[in-house]
Amino acid sequence: MDDLVFARLLHVLGVVLWIGGVSMVTSVLLPTLMRMQSMSEAMAFFQQFRRRFAAQARITTLVVGISGFYMVYELNAWQRFLQWQYWWMHAMVAIWLLFSVMLFIQEPRSRRHQTPQSAAVPISPDTFTRIQRKHLFLLILSLITIAGAVAGSHGWLVGM
Repeated sequence: MDDLVFARLLHVLGVVLWIGGVSMVTSVLLPTLMRMQSMSEAMAFFQQFRRRFAAQARITTLVVGISGFYMVYELNAWQRFLQWQYWWMHAMVAIWLLFSVMLFIQEPRSRRHQTPQSAAVPISPDTFTRIQRKHLFLLILSLITIAGAVAGSHGWLVGM
């Protein structure tokens, strides 16, 4: 199998698992948790779920980042970052950086700073609403980026 084909295969599978997981959390898990009677139980479940999902998301974002960099390098496609018609490449890098900072810096830092006392503080429904809005925003940005990447990589470039 050609190295570029394998890199693209890993890249697409990584995006499917990563952004598909974000979609599931946004559209299924968070609305379910918001309807639970006990916000403390809902938050405890969310923390457990997030820990497991964060591990999968870290692996898939690494795979996506490495395979994406490899494809740009092998194709010598650096000049695309200078052309606005390839806006989706900038968006892919921005989304990847945003999620990477969240997964590798912010999430571990917040877990380290969590004390047993802060874990016992009652959670309000507004907290889940804020979490869901943040996830929805990131999901929409990700889906726009995916749509742009698929269209652009198949020749549908804006302004050309």
